[in-house]
Amino acid sequence: MDMVWHADTELPYGVDLVVLPGGFSYGDYLRAGAMAARAPIMDAVKKAADAGVAVVGICNGFQILCEAGMLPGARTPGKYVCKPIELEITNGQTRFTAAYQGRREVVMTQGNGDGNYFADEETLNRLEGEGQVVFRYVTNPNGSARDIAGIVNERGNVLGMMPHPDRAFEAELGSADGAVLFQSVMASA
Repeated sequence: MDMVWHADTELPYGVDLVVLPGGFSYGDYLRAGAMAARAPIMDAVKKAADAGVAVVGICNGFQILCEAGMLPGARTPGKYVCKPIELEITNGQTRFTAAYQGRREVVMTQGNGDGNYFADEETLNRLEGEGQVVFRYVTNPNGSARDIAGIVNERGNVLGMMPHPDRAFEAELGSADGAVLFQSVMASA
């Protein structure tokens, strides 16, 4: 695993997975992820995604992907929610969900305030019609359009999701379901 600084201009050679984690980027002074989407490293992230490398944006990382034009839609401010959350896997045939082996529900951790995913109706219909909605909230904690918790790009190698799979990595944390997401993507590399 290599850590890459936002001011870097290149990713390590042979990278199989890029993870844009959650957290406040640049303090979220404009919009969550708006400044981070213009960081020098994002050109390399876009090139890697264009070459087929898997990219996961979690929470604020999801917003960065939207702000960078790598995923459609945006997130709007809401009330901060931090709790275990049940998700429905709506597309189990992606490189991010195949290792769930047909499971329909998982538990991860919701931990954000800017968590309301939205897009215009045409975009939402396209996402639905092309199988790009990967996760939905079983009980929507934040008003996301159509209960959407996670989407992939058209190619299927870029995933943005609001819940934190990184906070559901082992049973002692309340769930190990997040680890399966990373196992799935690494098995597809």
